[in-house]
Formats: sequence, structure tokens, C-alpha cells
Amino acid sequence: MKSPAILIIDDDQAMRELLRDSLAEESLAARLCGDSREAVEVLGEQAFDLVITDLKMPHHNGFAILDLARRKDPEAVVIMITGYGSVETAIEAIRKGAYDYIQKPFEPDDLLVVVRRALEHVALVRENRRLRRQVAATAADDELVGDCRPMRMLKQTIDRVAPFDTPILIEGETGTGKELVARRIHRLSRRASGPFVAVNCGALAEQLLESELFGHEKGSFTGADRRKEGLFKAADNGTIFLDEISNTSLNFQVKLLRVLQEGQITRVGSTPPISIDVRVIAATNIPLVRAIKEGIFRRDLMYRLNVITLELPALRHRKDDILLLAHHFLVRYARKYDKVITSISDEIRHRLLTYHWPGNVRELENALERGVLLCESSTIQSVHLSEKQATTQEMESLCSNFVTLAEMEKMIIRHTLQAMNGHRELTAGTLGISTTTLWRKMKKYNLF
Repeated sequence: MKSPAILIIDDDQAMRELLRDSLAEESLAARLCGDSREAVEVLGEQAFDLVITDLKMPHHNGFAILDLARRKDPEAVVIMITGYGSVETAIEAIRKGAYDYIQKPFEPDDLLVVVRRALEHVALVRENRRLRRQVAATAADDELVGDCRPMRMLKQTIDRVAPFDTPILIEGETGTGKELVARRIHRLSRRASGPFVAVNCGALAEQLLESELFGHEKGSFTGADRRKEGLFKAADNGTIFLDEISNTSLNFQVKLLRVLQEGQITRVGSTPPISIDVRVIAATNIPLVRAIKEGIFRRDLMYRLNVITLELPALRHRKDDILLLAHHFLVRYARKYDKVITSISDEIRHRLLTYHWPGNVRELENALERGVLLCESSTIQSVHLSEKQATTQEMESLCSNFVTLAEMEKMIIRHTLQAMNGHRELTAGTLGISTTTLWRKMKKYNLF
């Protein structure tokens, strides 16, 4: 990590040396100026992270130094050194932008406490600025935010395959952003000017799903009071995104396979097929290979869908992106709710990086939206986050003691349910089990 640039300004040589030696104990080096006129020249040439300056000096006082340092770098931190009789003046300097003041005489340890705090502040401000720049560079990119190696490779693959009409399968846990990937593929394809239609297959019963996708004729079933075109027809010359494809029935999968093979659909209650020109992107929160072994997915349909397979990493496997994503969501919801919130506290940063995120990016987004809504200052604090993100200590406590597998399983299911806001299908998908198995385990552990 780059060492901070520090400037010490004091016309008293003994004081300059005391300040220099105190900082040296923390392995910090500083440039010394014994003349305020020299300091003005130095500040005009170079920006410093931290400036420690005496308040009263010949030629240029601490106020002039403060103004010059902040004009050179608005994020620079200035600490004032003041004598007994000028505390009120030092307080006035803080109102004008100084970070803190130290009253003479002082102990070196007191100085170091202020310096450490000031440098932590500088590091946080610099990091926030870096993250804001990264967010600005990626937010317009279909909001597929991420700069870790797996995400860079994913984006490169998307850019290569998007121009072609081949079907694509996206695999990833619930909440990892599969629809964002599908939208990026559509935007970069030759179909970008056509419609993008997203369907959650797992949320619809089989008959309703078939009717929604393929359409139906009037009178084909109870309640069909008029003809419906269907979402495949609505996506003609565009892209259709079939999310949670693994949750569809084997009977529906046969019909979908025919659509992919022949490029035609047949409305419910109708006979003549209808030609369509649609690119199909499917997504699943469980690997289709596993679904085939469990007998709930057709092998031939998988081969049709996974000409290109994209795997989205879970958030716990892309730790380098957590703070970037957090700032992305902070900016989004601060703008949405018209709030001036610019950063997150160090404690929150630690929590975000150590939490296991069973709900992935979606859970992180919900956490930041909550934080923005509850925050009344410029920085989100720990009190603004849900207790769901504070369970790391409980996990560590359990892991550091001898516990039964049943106790560990109960805790994991409970926390995942909390992260999914009690939604059982999402919880089961995240845990990689069926909803029936989840129900049995919830009953076993009395988690209702």
C-alpha cells in the first residue's frame, strides 16, 4: 500500500523534530517546513494526504495553509497545532475545514491517536472515491457490476457470444443476477432493437405456463374468454428469457424442446403451428446435470439449451466486488430516495466482507436499500443494517465449538430463510434442496 504523503509545518525546530520522531514510531515519513513561505511553495507543487501545521506563524498563518492545502486537494486532511490561548481560534479552523487540532503541550501518544484517526479517514475517503469511479464506469453497463477476475471473464465471454443467435444457459444461485446477464446479452445482440421478454417459469403452474408462453385460443379452457398471443409471440424478433427452467414439468419440457427444434409454437386449443424468430436464454439455480440425475429434467432439452453455458459465481466467491456493489447500490438508492449519503462506516465494511450472503447480490442490494432508508446522516452505520447481516459472529462461534451436524443444519436453514424473507422456494433453491425437503427439515427443527 502506498505510504501517505505528510507535510509538517512549524517555525519551531524542536517542535518539527518532535512531530517527525513521533510519526517515525509509526513508520511514517514526513516532509518538514520551517518557514510558512516555503510551505506555500511546496503546497503549490504537491498535494499531501495529511498536513500538520502550527496555527500561528510569521507570514502565513494556519488558516492560509488550510485554505491552500484544501484547494490543492479537497480531500486533504489538516491538523492544527495551537497554544493555550488560541483554542477558540483552532475550533474556528475546524469549522472552516480542519480535521482536528492538538493543543500544546501534548504527549506524542496523543498526537499519534489523532494522526491514526486522520489517516484512516483519508484512506476511507480515497477508497470511496475509487469505488464511485468504478461504479460510474460499470453502472451503465447493464448494471452488471463487478471487477473481480470471474466477472471480467464472464463479461468477455458474453461479448463474444452475444452477436450470435445460439441458445444460452445461465447457471447460478438465486440472487446472483442471471436476468442482468440475459439483458446484457440481448443488448449486445443483433436483436437489441427487438423485445426482451422475461418469464419466471418456477412461479407458474404447468397449464398456466404453457398458456402464457405459447398463447391460447378462445374457449380452450375455463376462463379463456379471448385469444391470447403468448410471450413467445410477443418476443418475436427479440429474446425470451426463461428463468428457473429446472422447475418446469417434464411434459412442458417436451413442448419447449419442439419449439427450439422447429422454431414454431402451437397455441393451447389450436392446431396450426406459428413460426417465430426468437432467441432463447434459459437460467437455472441448480445445475441441469444434477436435475437430470434426479429425473426432473430432460437430457435432450439440456443439450439444446446449453450450447453456451455461463456460470455466475456466488457473491461469497467474489469478495473483491462486495464493496463495489455496495457503493453501486448506495448511489442508486440515495438518488432514488433523494438522500445525501456518500459512504459506509468501517464497521459496515467489515460486516459486508465477512458475512456469507446466502441471498447473494439480491440480498446485498436489499441490505443497502434498507441502510439508505434508515440513515439520516452522510454515512451508513451498523444500526442501519438488518441483523441478518450480523450473523457472522454466531457462525464463527458455532464453528469454533463442537456442535452436531443437526445444530449446524438448523442454523443454516434459519439464516437462509431470514435472508430470503421467508420465501421457501428461494430458500430451497439457495440451499440446493427441494421445497418438500425444506418443509420436512423446517418441521423437524420447528422453524415455522
